[in-house]
Amino acid sequence: QVQLVESGGGLVQPGGALRLSCAASGPVFRFYSMGWYRQGPGGERELIAHITTAGITDYANSVKGRFSISRDDAKNTLYLQMNTLKPEDTADYYCNAVYNAGGSWHPFDYWGQGTQVTVSS
Repeated sequence: QVQLVESGGGLVQPGGALRLSCAASGPVFRFYSMGWYRQGPGGERELIAHITTAGITDYANSVKGRFSISRDDAKNTLYLQMNTLKPEDTADYYCNAVYNAGGSWHPFDYWGQGTQVTVSS
């Protein structure tokens, strides 16, 4: 099991940028695919980006072209660079290890506290 601590959220104007970080504990971070999830008010927690252990990435259509996921295995850290932010990006953001089953990606049971992103003028 890995411990996760998200940071980097805050209030930003539309069109602005933020970089979120996810610090993971444990010696096996590099062996897991990782993902970023977000949950808006009253919404379902959805996977918006993931990166495999080989560095292959994919994104939800809502963020494709604007967000970039990356990982630094030496630092046990996952990042999400968010550019051209829109009000609809307002949500709580979470990271987690993910696994592929049935043609889709699923999170493990442990969640950190998340970090809140608010995009507003």
